Amino acid sequence: MSDRQFGTIIQIGDILVSEDVVLEYFACDYEACKGACCIIGDAGAPMGEDEPSVLERDYPRFCHRMPEAGREAVALNGFFEIDREGDMVTPLVPGSGVCAYAYFNEGGSCLCAIESCGCTKPRSCSLYPIRVTRFKNGGMALNLHRWDICKRAFEKGAREGVRAYQFLRKPLTEVFGAEFYEALCAAAEKLTQE
Repeated sequence: MSDRQFGTIIQIGDILVSEDVVLEYFACDYEACKGACCIIGDAGAPMGEDEPSVLERDYPRFCHRMPEAGREAVALNGFFEIDREGDMVTPLVPGSGVCAYAYFNEGGSCLCAIESCGCTKPRSCSLYPIRVTRFKNGGMALNLHRWDICKRAFEKGAREGVRAYQFLRKPLTEVFGAEFYEALCAAAEKLTQE
């Protein structure tokens, strides 16, 4: 890697991608964290404007997996909340950082009730640790989020030689399209050879 003072921004159409997305190693280490990203935090997962209606539509398919406290949170707050920054997020179980859509298996690991029933969970959950920022002009920025609970995932990615964009190939392709992902791979190849 070069000794550049500032990082590189990759532009693909109207999407700006931080170089960290293609240079940093990451591979979720579920055995180490046991789904902590769904149970620790001061707000739920970010949601797009179209996502609450999808959750509401699919709710009868997955609500039986949710604990009573999660169903009560949805009954109380609806299918989303607005966080302190004014963003739409998944509801949390009151008094905790637990996502209302999370449940725990017999071993105490946290799982997603939505995903476990074949329904579509919020895009931000699938894309994590990438966080999407939307601009008023319609453009977007993709940045890598660093959280202490994912330290082992960054270490695992480095051990296995898996970069964040490679680990997230499927959700990146589903959200932004195959053409976007191919362009990202080409940019990554160029950056990693510098």
